[in-house]
Amino acid sequence: MAGTDRRRRTTPSSSAAAPAPSGGRPAEERVPPRGDGAALTTVPPSPGAVTTDARLARLFGLRDDTWLRHANPASVWVRFAVLPLIVLSVWSRRWIGRRALLPLGASLVFTVVEPLLFPPPRSTRNWASRGVLGERIWADRNAVDLPEEFRSTAVPNTTYAVQFAGLAALVRGLVVFDLRSVVGGLLLVQCAKAWFIDRMVLLFRAMAGRDPRYASWEY
Repeated sequence: MAGTDRRRRTTPSSSAAAPAPSGGRPAEERVPPRGDGAALTTVPPSPGAVTTDARLARLFGLRDDTWLRHANPASVWVRFAVLPLIVLSVWSRRWIGRRALLPLGASLVFTVVEPLLFPPPRSTRNWASRGVLGERIWADRNAVDLPEEFRSTAVPNTTYAVQFAGLAALVRGLVVFDLRSVVGGLLLVQCAKAWFIDRMVLLFRAMAGRDPRYASWEY
C-alpha cells in the first residue's frame, strides 16, 4: 500500500499532460526542462494509434526530449544539407571510383545521427522550430484532436508525391550522370520538404492557439 500511495503522489495528472511522440509505453514520462526551465509532460498514445511518421521518427531517435534537440534551427537547416551530401558522394564515383563508398557511408551515418547532434534551442519562436513541433504533433495525429482543416492528409501526401518525383529524377541523373536531372530533382525534393515544414508550422500555430499545453512548447 505504501508503494501504491507513493506512486499516486508522484504520477502527474494526465489532464495536465501534452501529447508527444508515441513510444507505445503505457506510463507517462517527464521530459527534461526546456530552455526556459519549464518541463514538458508527455503522454504517449496507445500502440494502435502509432502512425508511420511516428515510427520513422523513432528510427531516428526522436522520442520525448530528443524532439527538442531536432527543433534546434541549426538541426533543421543542416538537415537540408544531408541530401546534397549524399548526392555529391554518389556522383563522386565518377572521379574516385569505388572509393566513393567512403563518403557515401559517412553521409548515411550523418543522416541517422544528425537529428540528435544539437542541444535544445534557446528559443522555439522561429519557423524551423515551429515546423518540427508541428511535425511532432502530426506524427501523433491518430491520438490528437486536430483542427478540421488539418485532418486531411491531402497536402502532406502531395508534398510526399512531389518529393518522390524529385527523387526519381535525382536517381536517374545519378545513374547516367545527367547534371540537369540531378539538380532539378534535388530542387523538387527540397522545395517539397520546405512546403511540408511550412504546413507543420501552420499546424503548430493552430494547436498552440487552441490548447495552452501546446502553447507551452513555444518559449
